[in-house]
Amino acid sequence: FPLCPRISLPSSSMAAAAARRVSCSLLRRDHRHLLPLLRPFASSAGGQPQLTVETSVPFTGHKIDPPSRSVDTNPSQLLSFFREMSLMRRMEIAADSLYKSKLIRGFCHLYDGQEAVAIGLEAVITKKDAIITAYRDHCIYLARGGSLVESFSELMGRRAGCSKGKGGSMHFYKKESGFFGGHGIVGAQVPLGCGLAFAQRYLKEGTVTFALYGDGAANQGQLFEALNISALWDLPVILVCENNHYGMGTAEWRAAKSPAYYKRGDYVPGLKVDGMDVLAVKQACKFAKEYALQNGPIILEMDTYRYHGHSMSDPGSTYRTRDEITGVRQERDPIERVRKLIVSYELATASELKDIEKEVRKEVDEAIAQAKESPMPGPSELFTNVYVKGFGVEVSKPGRISDPK
Repeated sequence: FPLCPRISLPSSSMAAAAARRVSCSLLRRDHRHLLPLLRPFASSAGGQPQLTVETSVPFTGHKIDPPSRSVDTNPSQLLSFFREMSLMRRMEIAADSLYKSKLIRGFCHLYDGQEAVAIGLEAVITKKDAIITAYRDHCIYLARGGSLVESFSELMGRRAGCSKGKGGSMHFYKKESGFFGGHGIVGAQVPLGCGLAFAQRYLKEGTVTFALYGDGAANQGQLFEALNISALWDLPVILVCENNHYGMGTAEWRAAKSPAYYKRGDYVPGLKVDGMDVLAVKQACKFAKEYALQNGPIILEMDTYRYHGHSMSDPGSTYRTRDEITGVRQERDPIERVRKLIVSYELATASELKDIEKEVRKEVDEAIAQAKESPMPGPSELFTNVYVKGFGVEVSKPGRISDPK
C-alpha cells in the first residue's frame, strides 16, 4: 500500500528489538520535550534506534545504477520531518487566506503538496551547499533556516521580510544559508545555479549546487546550454526537475514530446524519484551529491504534485478534475505517509501528532501577527540595493540623495 513503506529492524537479536521498542516507547511518551530540538535538520543523535525504511517505489535510472531503496532514519528525524512539513503546509494555507484578504499582492505560487522535496533535500546537505529555485520558493526558504516572520513579512511587503519587503513571493533570498533565491523568469535560475557550481569547483570547496525548476521550464533552451557546459567542465551541479505535472494550466503531455525529464540530459545521467516520499528524496539527494562531487552534473526528476493552482490567480480545477486532486491526497500525500509511518512504528500516537499540528497552527498565527506589525519600506528604499556599495557609484535625483552611507 503506497502510504505504508516497509520498515525493517536490523537482524541482530530479539533482545535488541525489544530494547528498540522500549526506546521508541520512551520517545513517544516524551516527544513534546524534543520538539524545540527538532527545528534543525540534524543527523541521528547518539543512542537513538536506527530504522530502515523501504521507499514507496523503486528509483529509475538513466545511464546510472540507481541507489538502494532501503533508507536509514531514526525516530527524531521522522518526527522532525512530520513537524517541518506540517509547518510548511500550514504556512502555505495561511498565505492563501492572506492573499484572498488582499494582504499579499502580486504573484503568489504555493508549494503545498511538494513539501517532501524541500525537506528530503535539506536532510542531506549543509548550508555551504547552494540551492537556487524558481518562484515557488517559500518552503525552500523555510527549510534553509528562514523564519516564519521573515516569510510572512516578505509576502506582505514589510521591512522585516527576507528581501526587506521588496521582493515579495517570488524573490525570497538567504545568501548566508546558501539559498540564492526564487526567480521570476522561467528557467533563468538554472544557468545561475550552474554558475554557482562553477565557483564551487573553482574554489575547491567540496560543495554542490541544487538548481530546481519545474516541468514547465524543462523545455527552455537555456537549461540545455547550461547543462552542456556544466558537463564539459564536470561542475558539481544537480538539476532537480520538480515535476508536478502541470506547467501553469498545461498538462505535461501537451507541452513535452518526452516527459521523461530525468532522461533529458542525454549524455548526463538522471534519476526518477517519488517526490512525495521524503525518504526517497533524501536517499536520491544524498546519492546525487556524492555523484556530482566526483563526476559532474546529474538530473533528478521529482515526481510530485501541487494541490493549489499554478498561482493564486489559477483555480487549478479547469484542466484537472477534483477527483484527481483528492486521489493524490489520499494515496500519496507526503505528510500522511510520514504520519502513518510514525504511528505504525509507535513513535507517537495519532493524538500526539494532532497536538503537534495544533502547535504548528499557533506558531503560524503568531508569526502572521508579528509580521503585520512590521512597517512597509519607505520611499527611499526605491533606490537602495541597486548598486554594490564601495564601487564609487552614486544614485541621485534632483532634491533626493538615495545612496545612504
